[in-house]
Amino acid sequence: MSVQTTRPPHSAYAAIMGTFAGGLTLVGLLGRLLDRDARDHEALDLAVLGLATFKAARTISRDEVTSFIRDPFVEGEAHEGGEDPIASGDMRQAIGELVTCSRCVGTWVAAGLGATQILAPRFGRTLTWTLAAAGVNDWLQAGFAALTHKSNELEQRTD
Repeated sequence: MSVQTTRPPHSAYAAIMGTFAGGLTLVGLLGRLLDRDARDHEALDLAVLGLATFKAARTISRDEVTSFIRDPFVEGEAHEGGEDPIASGDMRQAIGELVTCSRCVGTWVAAGLGATQILAPRFGRTLTWTLAAAGVNDWLQAGFAALTHKSNELEQRTD
């Protein structure tokens, strides 16, 4: 059985990176025109942005509710994450690799949230803090589930 290999879509990667850099440049220019200074943010803002980025990136790359975003770019049907990008060697593959990788899409999410905080501060803070709270909720739910599981396991050992 021969395995079909597809060349990495380098030109699509370049276009995606160009879009990313161009978008950040545009946000910087707009921020300057609007007299918004990103240096007004503090360490707490970075921590909240990190939590918000974690939540949004996991939601985009893994949750069923966002499977419609991944579906055109993955093999088969998108469901609850873990899909493989289409091996097409073009922009669809590059976007598929982006939206199925929480670290990869997280960079875009962080840039988008950061840009929103600079260009539309009230909305940006609301969005970022809401996503951060949802991220904390995910960690608390996972911790509670782990503690409950361990407690039940210990209880069964003593019976």
